[in-house]
Amino acid sequence: MSGVEIIGALLRAYEPLTALVLPASIKAGKLPDGVALPAILVRSVSVVDRQRLKRGPLIRSEERVSVAVRAATYRDQKAAIRLIRACCAGLTGDFSGCFRVSILTAGTGPDVGGPANSFEQTQDFRVSFDAAA
Repeated sequence: MSGVEIIGALLRAYEPLTALVLPASIKAGKLPDGVALPAILVRSVSVVDRQRLKRGPLIRSEERVSVAVRAATYRDQKAAIRLIRACCAGLTGDFSGCFRVSILTAGTGPDVGGPANSFEQTQDFRVSFDAAA
């Protein structure tokens, strides 16, 4: 499991967000050409695994996850960023097969122009979790 999978699952399950962005338009890795807008791309920026001193079933990891919004309008871009933050920021618990998950915001990126005159912005999170070794 990974922070990308945790964030992606939370976003696809968050009804206020899926009213704006179709769950099928929330992807990991790369957005396909011609994806329906607005769309969300969830990517890993970096992962730090804490090394175990003795064998155990879990490893604690901290992953920086970037969530990029691509929208046809600036209004939809800003609405999606607000909903993404509301969905994930400050959550704790067990999600997507991971344990003791905690999610903190790690910065909002600049407004940038995307392909085909779209609007883009990123929201980063710091996701800490225990997962099977």
